[in-house]
Amino acid sequence: MEIKEVTFDGVRPFDGYGPGFFRIAGEVHEGPVLARAGMIRGWGGMSDIAALTDLAGEVDFILLGTGAEIAHAPADLRAAVEEAGLGLETMASPAACRTYNVLIGEDRRVAAAVLPVGQTAGA
Repeated sequence: MEIKEVTFDGVRPFDGYGPGFFRIAGEVHEGPVLARAGMIRGWGGMSDIAALTDLAGEVDFILLGTGAEIAHAPADLRAAVEEAGLGLETMASPAACRTYNVLIGEDRRVAAAVLPVGQTAGA
């Protein structure tokens, strides 16, 4: 098996996470985070649907991290994102962070909207 060093040209990967925070490219971000190529910012959580639908045309799909455990995306969020022409993949936030890193390493047009571990999808 050949192992290749992954480079992240212009995109900042998740380095780690903990209760209430994410570390992205060495920088700590507290609370929910929305990340895509060229942008890392706070996110208002599951009720901040507009922040996700505004990504239409910039990304093809969104990885939705629901905290420490996988949970269903709220029906209104899923409907709005899909109506905007975006795919939505729901998973626990640790898995969403790892998947985001793999996909940005492949130059995929992806975003991650993640709740910190210790916060639930309903919060």
